[in-house]
Amino acid sequence: MLIVRPVVEHDLDAMVELAQMASFGLTSLPRDSELILERIETSCKNFHLRARKPQGELYIFVMEETDSAQIVGTSQITSKVGGFDPFYAFRIETCLAESQHLNIRKEISFLRLVREHSGPTEIGGLFVSPTYRKQGAGRLMSLFRFLYMAERRSQFEPLVIAELRGVVDENGCSPFWEAVGRHFFDMNYPRADYLSLSDKRFIAELIPRSPIYIRLLPKDAQEVIGQVHQNTRPALKMLQDEGFRFNQMVDIFDAGPMVACPLDNVRIVRQSVKSVVEEIAPFPLQSRDSVIINLRKEFRACVGAVSLKPNGGVLIEPEVAKSLDVEPGDSIRFGPIRPTESQM
Repeated sequence: MLIVRPVVEHDLDAMVELAQMASFGLTSLPRDSELILERIETSCKNFHLRARKPQGELYIFVMEETDSAQIVGTSQITSKVGGFDPFYAFRIETCLAESQHLNIRKEISFLRLVREHSGPTEIGGLFVSPTYRKQGAGRLMSLFRFLYMAERRSQFEPLVIAELRGVVDENGCSPFWEAVGRHFFDMNYPRADYLSLSDKRFIAELIPRSPIYIRLLPKDAQEVIGQVHQNTRPALKMLQDEGFRFNQMVDIFDAGPMVACPLDNVRIVRQSVKSVVEEIAPFPLQSRDSVIINLRKEFRACVGAVSLKPNGGVLIEPEVAKSLDVEPGDSIRFGPIRPTESQM
């Protein structure tokens, strides 16, 4: 059984292993054990404090295979982007160039720097071991976060964004970075991406403020603006199914797209139900699989069948109850793991 829970310090070695599996461009999973430990410690502190309003808290979760106790995936939530360290992105804008004398009229696209000090909630850091990607692990690792936020609304912003990894090859080369960033930062893409995790001051000091006209960039750089890494395409499709849409913003380093959706409009949140476990079923349930979270202090999430009873209570299977550490009388929230065709 796969469960999701908050990261703890003894997960460090497993997180380092996951980082070694990840390709370049996954900023939130750096190949640096000290930095990973620092992020784990920050996350543990934030889970313990339970903030009353979003102030940029980082929450890291891991996926554990219960039979082996192996950590096979991770994802995270940042309660609010911006603040003391601003959030940077390029917005794709257009202007009209027109000459009546020559009878020429053109729309010119350009990138304008956006510097945000009070931004939305951001989800990110999704990575699942290749062995488990075809077992629905990636969908669980992504979708549980929306139910988690729905139960703790005061800790998060109403709008949720996701910055998706852009086009970067196996050697860490980004066509967009080579065309733009390298000229201003004088370093390769992996180095800049790594530095941005711990200190963003160099971005403020070196990034160009003037608009960047897309037509003036090399063709290979133009072609990757707003495009995702091939390994990120399933994550993009999943978010689109949940209601996320491209908001014309791209990452300043690799030009990967940003998608956004109000939390209340996320498909699984709209379809989720909060109920009390009435009974642990003594027989297999025939219901569709749902993402299920407990509402206990020791948070857990998993995928399983839930049967809604006429009185509003629910039945769950023994393995689900064990995974979530719930018993009759405890509350859960659950939503269908996949949208139906009529909901897409």
